[in-house]
Amino acid sequence: LREVQRAFVGLMRSTIEPDGLNELVLVAGLSVRQVCVLRLYHRYLRQAGFAFSPAYIERSIVRHPHIAADLAELFDIRFDPRRFSDDEARTLAADDVRSRLVTSLDEIPSLDDDRICRAFLVLVEATIRTNAFRSGEEIAVKLSPGLIPFLPQPRPMFEIFVCSPWVEGVHLRGGRIARGGLRWSNRPEDFRTEVLGLVTAQMVKNSVIVPVGAKGGFVVKRSTADPGDRDEIRAEGVDRYQRFIRSLLDLTDNVGADGTSPPPDTVVYDEPDPYLVVAADKGTATFSDIANSISEEYGFWLGDAFASGGSQGYDHKAMGITARGAWESVRRHASVLGKVADGDELTAVGIGDMSGDVFGNGMLLSPHLRIVAAFDHRHIFLDPDPDPDASWQERQRLFDLPRSSWADYSADLISEGGGVHPRSAKRIAVPASLRQRMGLEEEHVSGQALVHAILAMEVDLLWNGGIGTYVKASHETDTDAGDRANDAVRIDASQLRARIVGEGGNLGLTQAARVEAGLRGIRLNTDAIDNSAGVDLSDHEVNYKIALAPRVRSGQLAAADRHELLFAVADEACQ
Repeated sequence: LREVQRAFVGLMRSTIEPDGLNELVLVAGLSVRQVCVLRLYHRYLRQAGFAFSPAYIERSIVRHPHIAADLAELFDIRFDPRRFSDDEARTLAADDVRSRLVTSLDEIPSLDDDRICRAFLVLVEATIRTNAFRSGEEIAVKLSPGLIPFLPQPRPMFEIFVCSPWVEGVHLRGGRIARGGLRWSNRPEDFRTEVLGLVTAQMVKNSVIVPVGAKGGFVVKRSTADPGDRDEIRAEGVDRYQRFIRSLLDLTDNVGADGTSPPPDTVVYDEPDPYLVVAADKGTATFSDIANSISEEYGFWLGDAFASGGSQGYDHKAMGITARGAWESVRRHASVLGKVADGDELTAVGIGDMSGDVFGNGMLLSPHLRIVAAFDHRHIFLDPDPDPDASWQERQRLFDLPRSSWADYSADLISEGGGVHPRSAKRIAVPASLRQRMGLEEEHVSGQALVHAILAMEVDLLWNGGIGTYVKASHETDTDAGDRANDAVRIDASQLRARIVGEGGNLGLTQAARVEAGLRGIRLNTDAIDNSAGVDLSDHEVNYKIALAPRVRSGQLAAADRHELLFAVADEACQ
Protein backbone atom coordinates (compact mmCIF):
# COMPACT_ATOMS: atom_id res chain seq x y z
CA LEU A 1 0.00 0.00 0.00
CA ARG A 2 2.84 2.38 0.83
CA GLU A 3 4.42 1.90 -2.61
CA VAL A 4 1.06 2.41 -4.32
CA GLN A 5 0.71 5.69 -2.43
CA ARG A 6 4.24 6.71 -3.40
CA ALA A 7 3.55 5.91 -7.02
CA PHE A 8 0.28 7.88 -6.99
CA VAL A 9 1.88 10.92 -5.33
CA GLY A 10 4.88 10.71 -7.69
CA LEU A 11 2.61 10.66 -10.73
CA MET A 12 0.63 13.64 -9.45
CA ARG A 13 3.85 15.58 -8.78
CA SER A 14 5.41 14.48 -12.09
CA THR A 15 8.42 12.93 -10.31
CA ILE A 16 7.53 9.56 -11.85
CA GLU A 17 7.05 9.02 -15.56
CA PRO A 18 3.52 8.02 -16.60
CA ASP A 19 3.83 4.76 -18.51
CA GLY A 20 2.60 1.19 -18.38
CA LEU A 21 5.48 0.00 -16.23
CA ASN A 22 3.93 1.64 -13.17
CA GLU A 23 1.41 -1.24 -13.18
CA LEU A 24 4.26 -3.41 -11.84
CA VAL A 25 3.82 -1.76 -8.44
CA LEU A 26 0.46 -3.54 -8.23
CA VAL A 27 0.90 -6.73 -10.23
CA ALA A 28 4.50 -7.55 -9.26
CA GLY A 29 4.75 -5.87 -5.86
CA LEU A 30 7.71 -3.73 -6.95
CA SER A 31 8.81 -0.54 -5.25
CA VAL A 32 8.78 2.74 -7.14
CA ARG A 33 12.58 2.64 -7.27
CA GLN A 34 12.57 -0.87 -8.72
CA VAL A 35 10.14 0.21 -11.43
CA CYS A 36 12.42 3.16 -12.23
CA VAL A 37 15.34 0.75 -12.70
CA LEU A 38 13.34 -1.41 -15.12
CA ARG A 39 12.20 1.79 -16.86
CA LEU A 40 15.85 2.75 -17.37
CA TYR A 41 16.54 -0.57 -19.10
CA HIS A 42 13.34 -0.19 -21.11
CA ARG A 43 14.48 3.24 -22.36
CA TYR A 44 17.92 1.86 -23.09
CA LEU A 45 16.44 -0.86 -25.30
CA ARG A 46 14.79 1.85 -27.41
CA GLN A 47 18.10 3.69 -27.75
CA ALA A 48 19.87 0.43 -28.61
CA GLY A 49 17.59 -0.05 -31.61
CA PHE A 50 15.80 -3.07 -30.12
CA ALA A 51 13.29 -4.59 -32.52
CA PHE A 52 10.09 -3.92 -30.54
CA SER A 53 8.19 -0.72 -29.85
CA PRO A 54 8.25 0.82 -26.34
CA ALA A 55 4.55 0.08 -25.80
CA TYR A 56 4.99 -3.53 -26.87
CA ILE A 57 7.92 -3.98 -24.49
CA GLU A 58 5.89 -2.49 -21.63
CA ARG A 59 2.99 -4.87 -22.22
CA SER A 60 5.34 -7.82 -22.48
CA ILE A 61 7.12 -7.21 -19.19
CA VAL A 62 3.83 -6.49 -17.37
CA ARG A 63 2.40 -9.78 -18.71
CA HIS A 64 5.10 -11.60 -16.73
CA PRO A 65 5.10 -9.98 -13.28
CA HIS A 66 7.01 -12.84 -11.63
CA ILE A 67 9.86 -12.30 -14.12
CA ALA A 68 9.79 -8.54 -13.55
CA ALA A 69 9.98 -9.18 -9.80
CA ASP A 70 12.95 -11.53 -10.21
CA LEU A 71 14.75 -9.06 -12.51
CA ALA A 72 14.34 -6.34 -9.88
CA GLU A 73 15.47 -8.75 -7.16
CA LEU A 74 18.56 -9.76 -9.15
CA PHE A 75 19.47 -6.09 -9.62
CA ASP A 76 19.04 -5.40 -5.88
CA ILE A 77 21.12 -8.43 -4.88
CA ARG A 78 23.93 -7.42 -7.21
CA PHE A 79 24.05 -3.72 -6.31
CA ASP A 80 22.48 -2.94 -2.93
CA PRO A 81 25.58 -2.19 -0.78
CA ARG A 82 23.66 -2.83 2.46
CA ARG A 83 22.29 -6.22 1.48
CA PHE A 84 25.36 -8.44 1.93
CA SER A 85 28.49 -8.24 4.00
CA ASP A 86 30.66 -10.36 1.70
CA ASP A 87 30.94 -10.99 -2.03
CA GLU A 88 30.49 -14.74 -1.80
CA ALA A 89 27.05 -14.50 -0.20
CA ARG A 90 26.04 -11.89 -2.80
CA THR A 91 27.19 -14.14 -5.65
CA LEU A 92 25.36 -17.20 -4.30
CA ALA A 93 22.12 -15.24 -3.88
CA ALA A 94 22.42 -13.79 -7.39
CA ASP A 95 23.04 -17.24 -8.88
CA ASP A 96 19.94 -18.57 -7.14
CA VAL A 97 17.69 -15.83 -8.56
CA ARG A 98 19.28 -16.11 -12.00
CA SER A 99 18.59 -19.85 -12.06
CA ARG A 100 14.96 -19.18 -11.21
CA LEU A 101 14.79 -16.53 -13.94
CA VAL A 102 16.19 -18.83 -16.61
CA THR A 103 13.62 -21.49 -15.73
CA SER A 104 10.82 -18.93 -15.99
CA LEU A 105 12.12 -17.64 -19.30
CA ASP A 106 12.24 -21.16 -20.74
CA GLU A 107 8.56 -21.55 -19.88
CA ILE A 108 7.41 -18.40 -21.74
CA PRO A 109 5.28 -19.54 -24.71
CA SER A 110 5.70 -16.35 -26.78
CA LEU A 111 8.95 -15.90 -28.69
CA ASP A 112 8.59 -12.09 -28.58
CA ASP A 113 8.05 -12.08 -24.82
CA ASP A 114 11.02 -14.40 -24.40
CA ARG A 115 13.31 -12.08 -26.39
CA ILE A 116 12.16 -9.01 -24.48
CA CYS A 117 12.49 -10.50 -21.01
CA ARG A 118 15.88 -12.04 -21.83
CA ALA A 119 17.06 -8.64 -23.06
CA PHE A 120 16.30 -7.20 -19.62
CA LEU A 121 18.30 -10.03 -18.02
CA VAL A 122 21.23 -9.35 -20.38
CA LEU A 123 21.23 -5.67 -19.39
CA VAL A 124 21.08 -6.39 -15.66
CA GLU A 125 24.04 -8.76 -15.97
CA ALA A 126 25.96 -6.33 -18.22
CA THR A 127 25.64 -3.63 -15.56
CA ILE A 128 28.84 -3.15 -13.58
CA ARG A 129 27.94 -0.11 -11.43
CA THR A 130 24.88 1.94 -10.52
CA ASN A 131 23.98 4.93 -8.39
CA ALA A 132 20.48 3.56 -7.74
CA PHE A 133 21.17 3.16 -4.02
CA ARG A 134 22.41 6.72 -3.51
CA SER A 135 20.16 9.70 -2.97
CA GLY A 136 19.32 11.48 -6.19
CA GLU A 137 16.60 11.74 -8.79
CA GLU A 138 18.58 10.35 -11.71
CA ILE A 139 19.34 6.63 -11.98
CA ALA A 140 22.48 5.75 -13.89
CA VAL A 141 24.09 2.44 -14.79
CA LYS A 142 27.56 1.71 -16.08
CA LEU A 143 27.43 -1.04 -18.69
CA SER A 144 29.93 -3.35 -20.32
CA PRO A 145 28.68 -3.23 -23.95
CA GLY A 146 30.74 -6.27 -24.92
CA LEU A 147 28.26 -8.34 -22.89
CA ILE A 148 25.24 -7.04 -24.85
CA PRO A 149 25.00 -9.04 -28.10
CA PHE A 150 22.10 -7.06 -29.61
CA LEU A 151 23.98 -3.72 -29.57
CA PRO A 152 25.02 -2.33 -32.96
CA GLN A 153 28.72 -2.17 -33.76
CA PRO A 154 31.06 -0.64 -32.79
CA ARG A 155 30.68 -1.43 -29.11
CA PRO A 156 32.66 0.79 -26.74
CA MET A 157 34.50 -0.51 -23.70
CA PHE A 158 32.26 1.33 -21.23
CA GLU A 159 28.89 3.01 -21.38
CA ILE A 160 26.95 5.04 -18.84
CA PHE A 161 23.20 5.43 -19.36
CA VAL A 162 21.20 7.98 -17.36
CA CYS A 163 17.43 8.11 -17.01
CA SER A 164 15.00 10.24 -15.02
CA PRO A 165 11.77 12.17 -15.71
CA TRP A 166 13.90 15.22 -16.59
CA VAL A 167 16.85 13.91 -18.56
CA GLU A 168 18.16 10.94 -20.49
CA GLY A 169 21.73 10.64 -21.63
CA VAL A 170 24.52 8.33 -22.61
CA HIS A 171 28.31 8.44 -22.40
CA LEU A 172 30.33 6.06 -24.58
CA ARG A 173 34.02 5.49 -23.90
CA GLY A 174 36.39 3.46 -26.07
CA GLY A 175 38.91 2.71 -23.34
CA ARG A 176 40.17 3.61 -19.89
CA ILE A 177 42.03 6.68 -21.18
CA ALA A 178 39.62 8.40 -23.53
CA ARG A 179 38.08 11.81 -23.94
CA GLY A 180 35.47 13.66 -25.99
CA GLY A 181 32.64 16.18 -25.80
CA LEU A 182 29.15 16.07 -24.33
CA ARG A 183 26.38 17.40 -26.56
CA TRP A 184 22.90 18.70 -25.93
CA SER A 185 21.05 16.46 -28.36
CA ASN A 186 17.72 17.22 -30.02
CA ARG A 187 17.13 13.58 -30.98
CA PRO A 188 15.17 12.01 -28.08
CA GLU A 189 14.25 8.92 -30.09
CA ASP A 190 17.78 7.92 -31.07
CA PHE A 191 20.39 10.05 -29.32
CA ARG A 192 22.54 6.95 -28.68
CA THR A 193 22.74 6.41 -32.46
CA GLU A 194 23.85 10.03 -32.84
CA VAL A 195 26.49 9.69 -30.12
CA LEU A 196 27.68 6.31 -31.45
CA GLY A 197 28.31 7.84 -34.86
CA LEU A 198 30.23 10.69 -33.29
CA VAL A 199 32.33 8.48 -31.05
CA THR A 200 33.30 6.40 -34.07
CA ALA A 201 34.86 9.51 -35.64
CA GLN A 202 36.29 10.51 -32.26
CA MET A 203 38.04 7.15 -31.92
CA VAL A 204 39.88 7.76 -35.20
CA LYS A 205 40.91 11.35 -34.54
CA ASN A 206 42.02 10.54 -30.99
CA SER A 207 44.31 7.79 -32.25
CA VAL A 208 46.95 10.45 -33.03
CA ILE A 209 46.48 12.07 -29.61
CA VAL A 210 45.32 9.67 -26.87
CA PRO A 211 44.59 5.96 -27.22
CA VAL A 212 40.86 6.16 -27.96
CA GLY A 213 37.85 8.44 -27.95
CA ALA A 214 34.69 9.09 -25.98
CA LYS A 215 31.45 10.99 -26.58
CA GLY A 216 28.30 11.75 -24.66
CA GLY A 217 24.91 13.29 -25.19
CA PHE A 218 21.76 14.14 -23.25
CA VAL A 219 18.22 15.20 -24.08
CA VAL A 220 15.88 17.51 -22.20
CA LYS A 221 12.67 15.84 -21.06
CA ARG A 222 9.49 17.53 -19.86
CA SER A 223 10.47 20.91 -21.21
CA THR A 224 8.41 23.83 -19.95
CA ALA A 225 10.56 26.56 -21.51
CA ASP A 226 9.00 29.07 -23.89
CA PRO A 227 10.27 28.03 -27.36
CA GLY A 228 11.00 31.69 -28.13
CA ASP A 229 12.83 32.46 -24.89
CA ARG A 230 16.51 31.61 -25.28
CA ASP A 231 17.27 32.31 -21.63
CA GLU A 232 14.59 29.88 -20.47
CA ILE A 233 15.78 27.25 -22.91
CA ARG A 234 19.38 27.66 -21.76
CA ALA A 235 18.42 27.49 -18.07
CA GLU A 236 16.56 24.25 -18.69
CA GLY A 237 19.51 22.84 -20.62
CA VAL A 238 21.91 23.78 -17.82
CA ASP A 239 19.71 21.98 -15.29
CA ARG A 240 19.64 18.78 -17.35
CA TYR A 241 23.39 19.04 -18.08
CA GLN A 242 24.10 19.30 -14.34
CA ARG A 243 21.96 16.24 -13.66
CA PHE A 244 23.81 14.35 -16.40
CA ILE A 245 27.26 15.37 -15.14
CA ARG A 246 26.45 14.36 -11.56
CA SER A 247 25.27 10.96 -12.77
CA LEU A 248 28.55 10.40 -14.63
CA LEU A 249 30.62 11.34 -11.59
CA ASP A 250 28.43 9.16 -9.36
CA LEU A 251 29.88 6.13 -11.17
CA THR A 252 33.50 7.24 -11.46
CA ASP A 253 36.38 6.38 -9.13
CA ASN A 254 38.40 9.10 -7.45
CA VAL A 255 42.13 9.43 -6.78
CA GLY A 256 43.53 10.67 -3.49
CA ALA A 257 46.59 10.43 -1.29
CA ASP A 258 45.78 6.76 -0.61
CA GLY A 259 45.28 5.83 -4.24
CA THR A 260 42.13 5.08 -6.21
CA SER A 261 38.83 4.72 -4.36
CA PRO A 262 35.35 3.74 -5.63
CA PRO A 263 32.28 5.97 -5.26
CA PRO A 264 30.44 5.71 -1.93
CA ASP A 265 27.51 3.28 -1.56
CA THR A 266 28.42 1.54 -4.79
CA VAL A 267 29.04 -2.13 -5.55
CA VAL A 268 31.71 -2.30 -8.25
CA TYR A 269 32.26 -5.15 -10.72
CA ASP A 270 35.02 -3.61 -12.83
CA GLU A 271 38.63 -2.56 -12.28
CA PRO A 272 39.57 0.88 -10.90
CA ASP A 273 38.50 3.45 -13.49
CA PRO A 274 39.12 7.08 -12.46
CA TYR A 275 39.77 8.78 -15.83
CA LEU A 276 36.71 10.74 -16.95
CA VAL A 277 37.49 13.81 -19.03
CA VAL A 278 34.79 15.65 -20.96
CA ALA A 279 34.65 18.64 -23.29
CA ALA A 280 32.19 20.99 -24.95
CA ASP A 281 30.15 20.00 -27.97
CA LYS A 282 26.97 21.07 -29.74
CA GLY A 283 24.86 23.11 -27.31
CA THR A 284 27.35 22.92 -24.42
CA ALA A 285 30.08 25.31 -25.61
CA THR A 286 29.64 27.55 -22.55
CA PHE A 287 29.05 24.77 -20.00
CA SER A 288 32.62 23.80 -19.08
CA ASP A 289 32.71 25.99 -15.96
CA ILE A 290 29.45 24.39 -14.84
CA ALA A 291 30.91 20.89 -15.20
CA ASN A 292 34.12 21.89 -13.40
CA SER A 293 32.18 23.38 -10.50
CA ILE A 294 30.46 20.01 -10.07
CA SER A 295 33.87 18.33 -10.26
CA GLU A 296 35.04 20.57 -7.40
CA GLU A 297 31.82 19.83 -5.49
CA TYR A 298 32.53 16.09 -5.76
CA GLY A 299 36.19 16.58 -4.83
CA PHE A 300 37.04 14.85 -8.09
CA TRP A 301 40.78 14.42 -8.53
CA LEU A 302 40.92 16.11 -11.95
CA GLY A 303 39.50 19.40 -10.61
CA ASP A 304 39.07 21.81 -13.53
CA ALA A 305 40.84 19.38 -15.85
CA PHE A 306 37.57 17.43 -15.82
CA ALA A 307 36.00 19.65 -18.51
CA SER A 308 38.38 21.41 -20.85
CA GLY A 309 37.67 24.99 -21.86
CA GLY A 310 35.77 27.48 -19.74
CA SER A 311 37.14 30.54 -17.97
CA GLN A 312 40.13 28.57 -16.69
CA GLY A 313 40.88 26.86 -19.99
CA TYR A 314 41.37 27.33 -23.70
CA ASP A 315 38.48 28.94 -25.60
CA HIS A 316 38.41 27.03 -28.89
CA LYS A 317 36.25 29.56 -30.69
CA ALA A 318 38.47 32.47 -29.64
CA MET A 319 41.57 30.55 -30.72
CA GLY A 320 39.89 29.21 -33.86
CA ILE A 321 41.81 26.00 -33.42
CA THR A 322 39.42 23.50 -35.01
CA ALA A 323 38.96 25.62 -38.13
CA ARG A 324 42.68 26.34 -38.32
CA GLY A 325 43.40 22.63 -38.25
CA ALA A 326 40.88 21.90 -41.02
CA TRP A 327 42.28 24.78 -43.07
CA GLU A 328 45.69 23.09 -43.05
CA SER A 329 44.05 20.27 -45.01
CA VAL A 330 42.50 22.78 -47.41
CA ARG A 331 45.92 24.36 -47.94
CA ARG A 332 47.39 20.96 -48.76
CA HIS A 333 44.60 20.05 -51.18
CA ALA A 334 44.76 23.44 -52.89
CA SER A 335 48.52 23.12 -53.42
CA VAL A 336 48.00 19.80 -55.19
CA LEU A 337 45.56 21.58 -57.52
CA GLY A 338 48.07 24.35 -58.16
CA LYS A 339 46.37 26.95 -55.97
CA VAL A 340 47.31 28.90 -52.84
CA ALA A 341 44.40 28.67 -50.40
CA ASP A 342 45.34 31.88 -48.59
CA GLY A 343 46.11 33.97 -51.66
CA ASP A 344 44.06 32.81 -54.62
CA GLU A 345 40.35 33.44 -55.04
CA LEU A 346 38.46 30.22 -54.30
CA THR A 347 34.75 29.79 -54.93
CA ALA A 348 33.09 28.08 -51.98
CA VAL A 349 29.84 26.74 -50.61
CA GLY A 350 29.40 26.17 -46.93
CA ILE A 351 27.40 24.30 -44.31
CA GLY A 352 26.95 26.49 -41.23
CA ASP A 353 26.74 30.18 -40.36
CA MET A 354 29.16 32.83 -39.11
CA SER A 355 28.14 32.51 -35.45
CA GLY A 356 29.49 28.97 -35.39
CA ASP A 357 33.01 28.23 -34.20
CA VAL A 358 34.17 26.06 -37.09
CA PHE A 359 32.27 27.72 -39.92
CA GLY A 360 32.82 31.27 -38.67
CA ASN A 361 36.52 30.94 -37.97
CA GLY A 362 37.14 28.91 -41.12
CA MET A 363 35.47 31.37 -43.47
CA LEU A 364 37.65 34.19 -42.10
CA LEU A 365 40.97 32.45 -42.74
CA SER A 366 41.27 33.82 -46.26
CA PRO A 367 40.07 37.26 -47.42
CA HIS A 368 39.99 35.90 -50.97
CA LEU A 369 37.16 33.40 -50.52
CA ARG A 370 34.10 33.90 -52.71
CA ILE A 371 31.23 32.21 -50.87
CA VAL A 372 28.48 31.87 -53.45
CA ALA A 373 26.08 29.81 -51.31
CA ALA A 374 25.73 28.50 -47.77
CA PHE A 375 23.05 27.10 -45.50
CA ASP A 376 22.39 26.09 -41.92
CA HIS A 377 19.27 24.67 -40.27
CA ARG A 378 17.50 28.05 -40.52
CA HIS A 379 18.57 29.90 -43.66
CA ILE A 380 19.94 29.62 -47.18
CA PHE A 381 22.42 32.29 -48.28
CA LEU A 382 22.99 33.04 -51.99
CA ASP A 383 25.57 35.49 -53.38
CA PRO A 384 26.19 34.71 -57.08
CA ASP A 385 29.08 37.15 -57.59
CA PRO A 386 30.49 38.16 -54.19
CA ASP A 387 33.06 40.91 -53.70
CA PRO A 388 35.83 39.08 -51.76
CA ASP A 389 36.95 42.04 -49.65
CA ALA A 390 33.49 43.40 -48.79
CA SER A 391 32.04 39.96 -48.07
CA TRP A 392 35.02 39.06 -45.85
CA GLN A 393 34.43 42.22 -43.78
CA GLU A 394 30.73 41.42 -43.51
CA ARG A 395 31.50 37.86 -42.40
CA GLN A 396 33.79 39.30 -39.72
CA ARG A 397 30.96 41.56 -38.53
CA LEU A 398 28.58 38.62 -38.26
CA PHE A 399 31.20 36.55 -36.46
CA ASP A 400 31.58 39.33 -33.88
CA LEU A 401 27.80 39.81 -33.56
CA PRO A 402 26.40 37.65 -30.72
CA ARG A 403 23.92 34.98 -31.88
CA SER A 404 24.04 36.15 -35.47
CA SER A 405 22.48 34.31 -38.40
CA TRP A 406 22.55 34.65 -42.18
CA ALA A 407 19.46 36.86 -41.81
CA ASP A 408 21.76 39.53 -40.31
CA TYR A 409 23.83 39.76 -43.53
CA SER A 410 23.56 43.23 -45.07
CA ALA A 411 21.32 42.94 -48.12
CA ASP A 412 23.09 45.74 -49.98
CA LEU A 413 26.33 43.71 -49.97
CA ILE A 414 24.75 40.72 -51.73
CA SER A 415 25.19 40.58 -55.51
CA GLU A 416 22.28 40.68 -57.96
CA GLY A 417 19.99 37.68 -57.75
CA GLY A 418 21.19 36.65 -54.31
CA GLY A 419 19.58 36.88 -50.91
CA VAL A 420 18.84 35.12 -47.65
CA HIS A 421 15.89 32.71 -47.60
CA PRO A 422 14.25 30.50 -44.96
CA ARG A 423 15.30 26.90 -45.44
CA SER A 424 11.65 25.94 -44.99
CA ALA A 425 10.51 28.10 -47.93
CA LYS A 426 8.31 26.47 -50.59
CA ARG A 427 9.48 28.68 -53.47
CA ILE A 428 12.85 30.43 -53.88
CA ALA A 429 14.02 32.23 -57.02
CA VAL A 430 17.43 30.98 -58.19
CA PRO A 431 19.44 33.34 -60.44
CA ALA A 432 20.50 32.03 -63.83
CA SER A 433 24.18 32.50 -62.94
CA LEU A 434 23.82 29.88 -60.18
CA ARG A 435 21.31 27.53 -61.85
CA GLN A 436 23.85 26.37 -64.40
CA ARG A 437 26.50 25.67 -61.76
CA MET A 438 23.90 23.89 -59.62
CA GLY A 439 22.57 21.80 -62.47
CA LEU A 440 19.08 23.28 -62.04
CA GLU A 441 16.65 23.98 -64.85
CA GLU A 442 13.81 25.37 -62.73
CA GLU A 443 13.79 29.10 -61.96
CA HIS A 444 12.08 28.52 -58.61
CA VAL A 445 12.65 25.62 -56.20
CA SER A 446 11.85 24.75 -52.60
CA GLY A 447 14.33 25.31 -49.81
CA GLN A 448 15.05 21.58 -49.60
CA ALA A 449 15.69 21.32 -53.33
CA LEU A 450 17.98 24.35 -53.18
CA VAL A 451 20.08 22.87 -50.36
CA HIS A 452 20.38 19.66 -52.40
CA ALA A 453 21.54 21.71 -55.40
CA ILE A 454 24.04 23.72 -53.33
CA LEU A 455 25.69 20.53 -52.13
CA ALA A 456 26.15 19.42 -55.74
CA MET A 457 27.39 22.82 -56.95
CA GLU A 458 30.52 23.16 -59.07
CA VAL A 459 32.96 25.13 -56.85
CA ASP A 460 36.54 24.98 -55.61
CA LEU A 461 35.67 24.27 -51.96
CA LEU A 462 32.89 22.68 -49.94
CA TRP A 463 33.44 23.74 -46.31
CA ASN A 464 31.49 21.77 -43.71
CA GLY A 465 31.25 23.62 -40.43
CA GLY A 466 27.81 22.38 -39.48
CA ILE A 467 25.90 19.38 -38.18
CA GLY A 468 24.44 16.59 -40.29
CA THR A 469 25.41 13.98 -42.88
CA TYR A 470 24.93 15.46 -46.33
CA VAL A 471 26.77 13.11 -48.71
CA LYS A 472 26.43 9.34 -48.94
CA ALA A 473 27.97 6.82 -51.30
CA SER A 474 25.97 5.92 -54.40
CA HIS A 475 25.43 2.37 -53.15
CA GLU A 476 24.28 3.49 -49.68
CA THR A 477 20.74 4.21 -48.54
CA ASP A 478 19.68 7.22 -46.50
CA THR A 479 19.28 4.86 -43.55
CA ASP A 480 23.00 4.04 -43.85
CA ALA A 481 23.75 7.75 -43.35
CA GLY A 482 22.02 7.67 -39.95
CA ASP A 483 20.70 11.25 -40.15
CA ARG A 484 16.99 11.26 -40.87
CA ALA A 485 16.72 15.04 -40.53
CA ASN A 486 18.66 15.52 -43.80
CA ASP A 487 17.35 12.61 -45.87
CA ALA A 488 15.49 15.04 -48.17
CA VAL A 489 18.58 17.11 -49.07
CA ARG A 490 21.40 14.55 -49.09
CA ILE A 491 23.33 13.91 -52.31
CA ASP A 492 25.38 10.96 -53.54
CA ALA A 493 29.15 11.21 -53.86
CA SER A 494 28.72 10.82 -57.62
CA GLN A 495 26.89 14.17 -57.62
CA LEU A 496 29.57 16.01 -55.61
CA ARG A 497 31.37 18.56 -57.82
CA ALA A 498 33.45 20.54 -55.32
CA ARG A 499 37.16 20.09 -56.04
CA ILE A 500 38.10 20.24 -52.33
CA VAL A 501 36.19 19.24 -49.20
CA GLY A 502 37.20 20.68 -45.83
CA GLU A 503 35.54 18.89 -42.92
CA GLY A 504 35.54 21.10 -39.87
CA GLY A 505 32.33 19.40 -38.71
CA ASN A 506 31.80 15.75 -37.92
CA LEU A 507 30.08 13.17 -40.12
CA GLY A 508 29.37 15.50 -43.05
CA LEU A 509 30.03 12.60 -45.41
CA THR A 510 29.75 8.89 -44.79
CA GLN A 511 33.10 7.11 -44.92
CA ALA A 512 32.02 5.24 -48.04
CA ALA A 513 31.14 8.58 -49.64
CA ARG A 514 34.63 9.87 -48.90
CA VAL A 515 36.15 6.86 -50.62
CA GLU A 516 33.91 7.26 -53.67
CA ALA A 517 34.63 11.00 -53.87
CA GLY A 518 38.36 10.42 -53.51
CA LEU A 519 38.34 7.88 -56.33
CA ARG A 520 36.67 10.54 -58.50
CA GLY A 521 39.62 12.88 -57.89
CA ILE A 522 38.01 15.12 -55.28
CA ARG A 523 40.57 16.23 -52.68
CA LEU A 524 39.55 15.34 -49.12
CA ASN A 525 40.77 13.58 -46.00
CA THR A 526 38.33 12.58 -43.26
CA ASP A 527 36.57 14.55 -40.56
CA ALA A 528 38.72 12.68 -38.07
CA ILE A 529 41.87 14.25 -39.51
CA ASP A 530 40.51 17.63 -40.56
CA ASN A 531 39.03 18.63 -37.20
CA SER A 532 41.39 16.82 -34.84
CA ALA A 533 43.19 20.04 -33.84
CA GLY A 534 40.41 21.02 -31.44
CA VAL A 535 40.57 17.64 -29.74
CA ASP A 536 44.36 17.86 -29.57
CA LEU A 537 44.31 21.32 -27.97
CA SER A 538 41.88 20.12 -25.31
CA ASP A 539 44.20 17.23 -24.58
CA HIS A 540 47.12 19.61 -24.14
CA GLU A 541 45.06 21.68 -21.73
CA VAL A 542 43.98 18.65 -19.68
CA ASN A 543 47.51 17.27 -19.52
CA TYR A 544 48.97 20.64 -18.50
CA LYS A 545 46.44 20.86 -15.68
CA ILE A 546 47.07 17.30 -14.52
CA ALA A 547 50.83 17.91 -14.51
CA LEU A 548 50.53 21.14 -12.55
CA ALA A 549 47.85 20.00 -10.07
CA PRO A 550 50.29 18.43 -7.53
CA ARG A 551 52.24 21.72 -7.39
CA VAL A 552 49.03 23.65 -6.75
CA ARG A 553 47.87 21.22 -4.06
CA SER A 554 51.25 21.33 -2.31
CA GLY A 555 51.36 25.14 -2.37
CA GLN A 556 54.40 25.30 -4.69
CA LEU A 557 52.30 27.03 -7.33
CA ALA A 558 49.47 29.49 -6.71
CA ALA A 559 46.24 28.84 -8.60
CA ALA A 560 46.48 32.25 -10.28
CA ASP A 561 50.04 31.50 -11.40
CA ARG A 562 48.96 28.16 -12.83
CA HIS A 563 46.28 29.96 -14.82
CA GLU A 564 48.83 32.48 -16.11
CA LEU A 565 51.25 29.70 -17.06
CA LEU A 566 48.51 27.79 -18.90
CA PHE A 567 47.82 30.77 -21.15
CA ALA A 568 51.50 31.61 -21.56
CA VAL A 569 51.93 28.38 -23.54
CA ALA A 570 48.63 28.65 -25.48
CA ASP A 571 50.20 29.76 -28.76
CA GLU A 572 52.79 27.02 -28.53
CA ALA A 573 50.02 24.47 -27.89
CA CYS A 574 48.15 25.67 -30.99
CA GLN A 575 51.24 25.38 -33.13
